[in-house]
Amino acid sequence: MSSSLVNKEIYIPQIEAVKQAAERISKVAIKTPLAPSFTYSKRYEANVMFKREDLQQVRSYKIRGAYNKISSLPKDQLSKGVICASAGNHAQGVAFACNKLEVKGVIFMPITTPKQKVEQTRMFGGEWVEVVLRGDTFDDSYKNAIKYGDKNKMVFIHPFDDEKVIEGQATIGLEILNQADGPIDFIFAPLGGGGLLAGLSSVFKQLSPNTKIIGVEPEGAPSMSTSLKMGKLIELKEIDRFVDGAAVQKVGVRNFELCKNFLDDMITVPEGKICQTILDLYNQDAIVVEPAGAMSITAMDTFAEEIKGRNVVCIVSGSNNDITRTAEIKEKALLYAGLKHYFIVPFPQRAGALKQFVAKVLGPDDDITHFEYSKKHHRENGPAVVGIELKDPKDFAPLVERMKEYKFYGQYLNDNPDLFQFLI
Repeated sequence: MSSSLVNKEIYIPQIEAVKQAAERISKVAIKTPLAPSFTYSKRYEANVMFKREDLQQVRSYKIRGAYNKISSLPKDQLSKGVICASAGNHAQGVAFACNKLEVKGVIFMPITTPKQKVEQTRMFGGEWVEVVLRGDTFDDSYKNAIKYGDKNKMVFIHPFDDEKVIEGQATIGLEILNQADGPIDFIFAPLGGGGLLAGLSSVFKQLSPNTKIIGVEPEGAPSMSTSLKMGKLIELKEIDRFVDGAAVQKVGVRNFELCKNFLDDMITVPEGKICQTILDLYNQDAIVVEPAGAMSITAMDTFAEEIKGRNVVCIVSGSNNDITRTAEIKEKALLYAGLKHYFIVPFPQRAGALKQFVAKVLGPDDDITHFEYSKKHHRENGPAVVGIELKDPKDFAPLVERMKEYKFYGQYLNDNPDLFQFLI
C-alpha cells in the first residue's frame, strides 16, 4: 500500500474486513472453482484459469457484496426494509439476501432488463421482494430508487459504491490467492460500476503486488476508461446498453479512487467481439455466460504476447443470459467479424433479375440470410434490403465489385448504424 494513498485518506478495504466478509457470506455464497481452461491456455500458450463466479446460486458474484451489506445492517434499519437499483445481477443478489434474511426489499430495474433476469429476481426474492421496472438505463432506475427509498426511509443497497459491497466482492481475491498453486501474473476482470475491481485490486495490491490487474469495459460504455483518462469522475451522456451487466453511465466514487490507484491497465472491448467469445465458450467449452461475463476472456488477445507463458486468471462474472438474445448475439458476432453485410439493392423490375444476382453477383460460398422486397409499379428499380453472410471476410471486396459491375450496388447499410438498426 503506497504512502500516497494513505495521505489521500481514501477508503481502502482492509484484509481483516474482507476476511470477516468471507465468513459472513459463507452461509450463502460458494467458493467457486478456479478452473484451468485447456482451450484458452493452448490458444495463448499460457496457464489460463477461469474464476467461475457464474456457478454461484444466483449465477453471478453479486451475491457476495449484497449479502455482506444487508447482513451487516442493524435490526432497526432492516425492519424498514431495503431498496436497490440494478440491471440484473445485483438485483438477484439483493433478492436472494432478502429472502434468506427475511427482510423486505424493493428492487428497481430498467425496463430494458432481459426478461430472464427480471423473472430470476422475483424467483429468488419470493414473497420478500417487490420488483419495479422503471427507466431505460441503470442510472434512470437508480434515481427513481433513491427517491422511493428516501420517501419510505429504506436503506439503499448500492450495487458498487459502498464499503461493505466492495469488501464482499473482494472476497473473490482471497479465494483466488488461496486456490492458486503459484503466483498470479495477470488477472482480467470486468468492470461496470467498479465494485468487483475495486475490491479485487485492493486485495491483490496488498497480498500479491506483482500481479498485473487489467480492467475490462464494453466499448459502448467506457465509464471508467473515460474517467481515468480525464482524471476525474465523468458521467457519460449516452451508452450502448447491450452489455447490460456493465452498462453504467458513471462509476462509483470509491471505485474510481481505488481503480485509479490500483489498476495496471483499463481497456475496452467491442460488443461484437464479446459476442464471439460467448459463442466460442458455449460451442467449445459448454460454458454459458452473459455479455459482461465474457469480457475478461475477450480482452486476453490484446495482451497475447505479454501473457505468453504466464499464470493468468479471468473472472467469469456471471451467466444470466437470456436465450432469446442468442440470435442478436450471433448477429453482432458476425458483423464484428466482417462476415455479415447488409445492402439496399436496386433490383431492376424485370423477370430474372434476382436469378442474375444469385448467379452473377454472389460468390460460391456467399449466402443470402435476409431479404425484404416489395415490387414498386411505374419504376425501373425496386429496392430490396439484402443481408449476405460470407465464409471469409476477404470475400467482401470482390462481392462489392461484382455488385457494381452488374449494377446491383445501391447502399451499404453496415456503415449507417441508425438506418441499419431501423431496418434490421
